[in-house]
Amino acid sequence: MDALLLSRIQFGFVISCHILFPAFTIGLASWLAFLEFRWLRTRDALWRDLYFFWLKIFAVSFGMGVVSGIVMSFQFGTNWAVLSEKAGNILGPLLSYEVLTAFFLEATFLGVMLFGAKRVPEKLHFFATCMVALGTLISTFWIISANSWMQTPQGYTLTADGVFEPASWWAIVFNPSFPFRLAHMVLAAFITTCFVIGGVGAGYLRRGVHVEAGKRMLRLAVVFAAIAVPVQVFVGDQHGLNVGEHQPTKLAAMEGHWEQGEKGEGVPLVLFALPNQQAERNDYEIAVPKLGSLILTHSLDGEIQPLKAVPADDRPPVAPVFFAFRVMVGLGTTMLLLVLASLWSWRRKALFESRWLLNGWRAMTLSGFVAILAGWYVVEIGRQPYVIYGLLRTADAVTPTLAAGSVLASLIVFAAVYFTVFGAGVWYLLKLVRKGPQPHEPAPQTEGGEKTPARPLSVGGAEGEGA
Repeated sequence: MDALLLSRIQFGFVISCHILFPAFTIGLASWLAFLEFRWLRTRDALWRDLYFFWLKIFAVSFGMGVVSGIVMSFQFGTNWAVLSEKAGNILGPLLSYEVLTAFFLEATFLGVMLFGAKRVPEKLHFFATCMVALGTLISTFWIISANSWMQTPQGYTLTADGVFEPASWWAIVFNPSFPFRLAHMVLAAFITTCFVIGGVGAGYLRRGVHVEAGKRMLRLAVVFAAIAVPVQVFVGDQHGLNVGEHQPTKLAAMEGHWEQGEKGEGVPLVLFALPNQQAERNDYEIAVPKLGSLILTHSLDGEIQPLKAVPADDRPPVAPVFFAFRVMVGLGTTMLLLVLASLWSWRRKALFESRWLLNGWRAMTLSGFVAILAGWYVVEIGRQPYVIYGLLRTADAVTPTLAAGSVLASLIVFAAVYFTVFGAGVWYLLKLVRKGPQPHEPAPQTEGGEKTPARPLSVGGAEGEGA
């Protein structure tokens, strides 16, 4: 348990806690924009009630995402000083662009979105909601661009001291893996939110409360998932082809593929195994011949680079990558089957009465979060032993003067604070969900149809809105 391993554990713990909230709010912000749009078009009070219900959940989730993200950024200076020194000329501007374009946009309109419903015109409030949704997507763009550059670096030059200097910002931002990873992550965030909405709606229907709201949420979740989940399968396939081209060792770890077979034998699809890294083999392997080639290369005789093609110290930890990938794919397959079953039941006009189907949606409420974590473990562990793939090793990026005791102490403090703060936050979110959508009174009207003047924004005003 040296400083390197503890720093990796600490960063992994912090980012695991952080990524859940931005992923949720990315989809939730767009969901809120849709709800407000439907309210303005139809004037159906249920759309308005659903908007303010999910707005409270968004506010809490957004706040926890901001708090957890601040801690994560500090670690680049404390634990990973060499990475900051060598790659700061590229990573620093990319992260700054995220602040300048996305965070400022969100900060500008978030207050109007949260507290301005009765204080500004309805169209302006809707515009603020759309700008917050746009800000979450722009933030995703820059974060994924920075992380993708670390996975597939290009557009740089190296100085004599090993410092990365930008040569082409276009090549840096739009690096080879960026388009696939951006689409994959945005869809994952939308699908995560979709299954939370569907699961909450199914829960209301099972309990017999907020029935109309539950039906509307579940119906919309099924429609969106029927579109997004198959698209995600296609994007994931294209992403896999890209990984095979640019990060073949990661792909070999994902598939547990150790050595090249005979010519024409193809690559089997390993359904289950216990990867044995020391013996360089899979124990208790269950595989389907040639199916791996078909999926990974779109050819029955296609080959991928095996793990033994590179030295042992250039391979990632195989078991975590292997199993995390199967968790992600398994959950995605389960989502697809649940959506197909829901469409079939809907066609038979039994979507809201099927007990096992409603229980299925409830069971899958948090499945998107698990799939996102599993996917990120594949991405981050799979690029080891490099922090910048093929160029800078993780062991060479850690702060050289870092003491293991200091990292361990900060890790314990982080864990205690995170579990306390986020435990309370999650408890409050569950409390909001259990209470469900409540009737929300519109702004009072004058005789001429205009809104009455509202008191100015203030702390007291925010409390008056139930913020």
